[in-house]
Amino acid sequence: MKDVAAAAGVSLGTVSNVLNRPDRVSPATRAKVEAVMAELRFVRNESARQLRAGRSRVLAYVMLDGSNPFFTDVAAGMEDAADAGDLSLFLCNSAHQPSREAAYLGRLEQQRVQGILITPVDPDAPLLGEIARRGTPVVVVDRTPGGTTHCSVAVDDVYGGEIAVRHLIEQGHERIAFIGNHTTVGQVRDRRLGALRALSAAGLYPGHLVDLTTTALTVADGRGAGERLAGLPAAVRPTAAFCANDLVALGLLQTCANLRMRVPGDLAIVGYDDIEFAAAAAVPLTSVRQPRRRLGRTAAELLLAETTETGHEHRKVVFTPELVVRASTLR
Repeated sequence: MKDVAAAAGVSLGTVSNVLNRPDRVSPATRAKVEAVMAELRFVRNESARQLRAGRSRVLAYVMLDGSNPFFTDVAAGMEDAADAGDLSLFLCNSAHQPSREAAYLGRLEQQRVQGILITPVDPDAPLLGEIARRGTPVVVVDRTPGGTTHCSVAVDDVYGGEIAVRHLIEQGHERIAFIGNHTTVGQVRDRRLGALRALSAAGLYPGHLVDLTTTALTVADGRGAGERLAGLPAAVRPTAAFCANDLVALGLLQTCANLRMRVPGDLAIVGYDDIEFAAAAAVPLTSVRQPRRRLGRTAAELLLAETTETGHEHRKVVFTPELVVRASTLR
């Protein structure tokens, strides 16, 4: 900065203003300083700036599954809010692994990021509260924690499961497969609960929901579940499937095509998330739409508010999903 000031014939304070408060510098002087910076190939030392300010200009998002387009869409909404605040967004992928999640959280706290957005393996993990108490704001995304340590943004997954299965029942289906890992993922557990509520409201027993449990929520898991479903005796085989996400639904759809099972004639399919690939599938998928980008943007806005507001109060924002009906369920 001293070299730039000397070459431009201005004070060090003027160079600092060009970098940090350009509105305080006349356009002519600013242009002259910027030209010298370009000539000298000057790049500001952001680490030194953060050290002086005691605050980073970085937000971080620890996502649950980097291979799922749902989470990258959520991250895009976060980036919208970060860009508006002249901040950077770092992305980390825990891949459903608690140890990996904890390692990322430790590194991010050491890096003094301005705040952490996270879709956690466990929304009530003690580490999240500890980080917040040590001074790094944390916002939980796509889950609602039990306590009041953080802000959170989520979607009503119970309602999402309910409207999905209600639609299948209205299409005449009574025996419905539920495909997902509801024993390990809270969001999936909520979606299954909503499915059971829809059955109860229709006067059907819980046994009408046939669980095809998967280890993960991938296209491969959907293909495997489809093979298991096709192997069931015709008398008890479900005529419809509610998949815990669209990737599973797409895998199921692939198996149906390979086995020459008609969709929706032999099997109606509903997915969840309404990622871009759902509408572009060979048989366009009916899916429960989550406001993915809005979810991320709102979470980042809550995080930024917490870093700037005095007397900040934590909020829990819950969005309502909607059913998007397409060819995979309409006979």
